[in-house]
Amino acid sequence: MTKTQIDRLGDRLKKGNISDDDLRLLDQYRRSFAEGYEFVVGAIRSELALEPTGRPSKSTTSISDKLRRESIRLTQIQDIAGCRLIVTDLANQDSVVRSLDTLFEHSTIIDRRERPSHGYRAVHIVVNHGGKLIEIQVRTALQHLWAELSEKYSDVEDPAIKYGGGSADAQGLLNDASMLVKSVESSERDLADILALSLSKKTFPEELKREIDEVQRETDELQESQTSIKQELLSLLRRLIEVVRE
Repeated sequence: MTKTQIDRLGDRLKKGNISDDDLRLLDQYRRSFAEGYEFVVGAIRSELALEPTGRPSKSTTSISDKLRRESIRLTQIQDIAGCRLIVTDLANQDSVVRSLDTLFEHSTIIDRRERPSHGYRAVHIVVNHGGKLIEIQVRTALQHLWAELSEKYSDVEDPAIKYGGGSADAQGLLNDASMLVKSVESSERDLADILALSLSKKTFPEELKREIDEVQRETDELQESQTSIKQELLSLLRRLIEVVRE
């Protein structure tokens, strides 16, 4: 199919005028991403020794809903096919994103950490392989649990919750949880930066080294507290997901 034919198919999907022929065309288009998906997943496994999870193609319903929700054409959807990587923290996330950007020559980075989408925080790398866009989601453990919570709320209460709709209570809880994720992860990064500074103290005068030693002792104590807070937030998000699921 040509680009024009694909976008015309998207227009029909958006309007809800879907014939059996259109469903066959859409399935053909979805399957055309399989080679690009396998290339991306294979490269991540072989070159980075990471194990992504994912799906070779987005469902018909998800594609139709996205076309109706957003002002885009079918050929502009970046996540027809995609995979996901879950990492420990922001530093690891940054490192993996850099590695992916280096690994794939034609890639675009979309950072949703400082400007989240309805509370959703992550970094996406969109790889253009032979004209097909393959999305790689890189989430920290906390970001992933938040996304799982949002997904469960959407399944149980209202699909619009993921996009800023649904009840005010659900949106309030998700927004508060998202801000907690940001606060905990930012504090974790700041402490790591301080520790990195202390490791380079050999280049400083003796008097300053002693001050750095003192800061390091305080930072070590803070890091223990920070680790505990992070574990509590991970546990809280897991419990919330179970409560919503019930």
